[in-house]
Amino acid sequence: MIKAVDLFKSFGEQEVLKGITTEFYPGKTNLIIGRSGAGKTVLLKLLVGLLSPTKGQVFYDDVDFFNLNKRQVRTIRMKVGMLFQASALFDSMTVEENIRFPLDMFTTMTRKEKLDRVNYCLERVNLHEVNSKYPSEISGGMQKRVGIARAIVLEPKYLFCDEPNSGLDPKTAILIDELIRSITIENNITTVVNTHDMNSVMGIGDNVILLYDGEIAWRGDRDEVMESDNEILQNFIFASPFLQQLRDTALKK
Repeated sequence: MIKAVDLFKSFGEQEVLKGITTEFYPGKTNLIIGRSGAGKTVLLKLLVGLLSPTKGQVFYDDVDFFNLNKRQVRTIRMKVGMLFQASALFDSMTVEENIRFPLDMFTTMTRKEKLDRVNYCLERVNLHEVNSKYPSEISGGMQKRVGIARAIVLEPKYLFCDEPNSGLDPKTAILIDELIRSITIENNITTVVNTHDMNSVMGIGDNVILLYDGEIAWRGDRDEVMESDNEILQNFIFASPFLQQLRDTALKK
């Protein structure tokens, strides 16, 4: 479990986060949603440790992350997988080399052990015969799956996904969502997903927090979204007249 306690973050005089306290649970897809500028990316970077809070704490289980020495931080980060918005694959490396990279950096596994692990992760994300291909030779959806394979290659306890469906067609986006959720459940990972995609919310939102102006405006799960009368949530979900009409029709039934 990951816990944020009274997190504040300012950049100069601009206060971006204003006292965020929440928990992210293992074996669940924990979603952070909100409009652009709400503080989603800043919160994710604080949780990962890419930024330090102005005030507040982040706990990995019962460990205070920002009160650790460098060796202890490295131990935590060995348990973290990250799926970046643009996949962040190395263009000059093959698929196999991209996935193997964390193993080269952080383990003493033999070459055969590394290859076995790479192939297992490729199999897990339903990719076959792509080891020797370069990122430019595969589709955007396949690149996302390679990114997931790399994120899980060290068998992480915590997985962070930044806008995993960005730039994907709806069908591929659903496949990526389902893949993230199944990996989360099977391995009891604490997965945190930063997204504005309502299909993701309704499909895999086990635990959802809505940020608005740097604060938590609503929390719940995908089953509670449609029934909530929270005005900020409703304005976020039903931003278009078409979606509002769908909701009104559903409520009349």
